[in-house]
Amino acid sequence: MHLFYTPDISGDIYTLSEEESQHCTRVLRLSAGDTVHLTDGRGGLYAARIANTCGKRCTVRVTDVQREVGRRSYYLHVAIAPTKNIERYEWFLEKATEIGVDEITPLLCERSERKMIKTERLEKVVTSAVKQSLKAYHPALRSMQDFASFAAQPFDGIKCIAHCMASQKTPLKDAVQPHGRTLVLVGPEGDFSPAEVALARQHGFVEVSLGNSRLRTETAGVVTCCVAATCLP
Repeated sequence: MHLFYTPDISGDIYTLSEEESQHCTRVLRLSAGDTVHLTDGRGGLYAARIANTCGKRCTVRVTDVQREVGRRSYYLHVAIAPTKNIERYEWFLEKATEIGVDEITPLLCERSERKMIKTERLEKVVTSAVKQSLKAYHPALRSMQDFASFAAQPFDGIKCIAHCMASQKTPLKDAVQPHGRTLVLVGPEGDFSPAEVALARQHGFVEVSLGNSRLRTETAGVVTCCVAATCLP
């Protein structure tokens, strides 16, 4: 099954982007008459047949449409600080997409070692993971936000902050709620600062634990997605 990301698809005839067209015809060597699948990233899964290939463009005709394919009963937003080694953050994005996440916000924290990211590059990592794992939903990747501003924003659901400091924390599996919305904050390599944790508490965040092990930032993000996928229907 060959899946292409087509966020602006509409109607029965659609021309793939130049990048997707070249992947279809030059890399996969597909041609007129071959069957492909498309996703709009919003739950729509389209079966289509290649109508023609011309230069750097590939046009397809939609033959079947399915809606809300693979829709989960919960909404998960992970706000996580980018790692110093950006490849580790890309690994998190890839695995989180494969497991299941709805929204990702890079956080700029007091102890962040990486203060800038290339959102376009990270977006491509997410899109590639969507296609590789045959997902019909494309996670929303937001621009980087500083911790204080983000923590103050309203969120209609359970708000959690995962950190390594000694305190009374609730296991994440006990904090999330079925059929609800959950936001989890994950800090940088040096963890959140005490001031950030205190600020999060003031804004209604619940302090949560991801287990007994001290986890890398990217691992904590993946564990968050796994806990949600395992504990929520």
